[in-house]
Amino acid sequence: MIASPSAARDYSGPIIETEALHKRYPGVTALDSLRLRVEPGVVGLVGPNGAGKSTLLKILLGLLQPTSGSATVLGFDVARQSMQVRDLVGYSPEHDCIPGDMSAVNFVVHMARMSGIPAKAARERAAEALRYVGLFEERYRHMQGYSTGMKQRVKLAQAIAHDPRLLFLDEPTNGLDPEGRDEMLALIERVGREFGMAIVMSSHLLSEIERVCDGLVLIEQGRLVRAGRIAELTDETSVLVVDLEGDAAPLASQLRGQGVEAAADGRRLEILVQPEEALPVRDAVVAAVADAGLPLLRLEQRRRQLEELFEPGQREPVA
Repeated sequence: MIASPSAARDYSGPIIETEALHKRYPGVTALDSLRLRVEPGVVGLVGPNGAGKSTLLKILLGLLQPTSGSATVLGFDVARQSMQVRDLVGYSPEHDCIPGDMSAVNFVVHMARMSGIPAKAARERAAEALRYVGLFEERYRHMQGYSTGMKQRVKLAQAIAHDPRLLFLDEPTNGLDPEGRDEMLALIERVGREFGMAIVMSSHLLSEIERVCDGLVLIEQGRLVRAGRIAELTDETSVLVVDLEGDAAPLASQLRGQGVEAAADGRRLEILVQPEEALPVRDAVVAAVADAGLPLLRLEQRRRQLEELFEPGQREPVA
């Protein structure tokens, strides 16, 4: 069912749904029968360059027409109701789209007016948004003199000025140094936490996704590889990691004598344990460490890393 404009802000379904979404350029398939359902939250859209991330965002905004298939954003059909989608979505594109001969405040006001905000309210919203991203003192300067980090902040300010339900951020840290990247990621975290906006953030850096996002969509060659909550995708493995203050080799030998699969690497002990055996094995390890008189620094089940999703054996497309 397609949402009505009056009910849009109370909409509680998936923020994005696609069905057999296909986009082909001459000689290139950007999206290949993509089927996707994204729940609210802060979601990382990740994949290698050319995976189709930017194409997907532009289709969801109604800026590109798909070759075939369908998509909805916040319950609206992106092909037939793109204006309603844009009323409720803020967008920060990857490319440099800042008009250098305008001041930041005039640019953000203009973008707010384009979203249907009255003139007076648009100026108030622009000032608030620029203050939020740390550019209030610089708001009257022409943006041609802005650094890359300042331009990225302006793009974020114009994306949030009309109080959207959902943000699309396409590579928001592109071109930033490590300090600027940290500051931008902190801003995105604040927006999601303080404003309650759903966010879809495209990035090719897994470290950014792990820091900011609670959900993940991984696409490659236009196909869905994985999607879900990061906590579920990085679930516990069968390896128990024990860090000691001292050589772990004697302890590993002792545990192997008790039938425990243990291997030592310097001060670290790695133990293969099945879920049903986890508690007795942990007890045996704690007892052996105490008997050996070695300070125990860490004992925890290893979790999968996001990087493992990119390993060849993990990349079969989902059904």
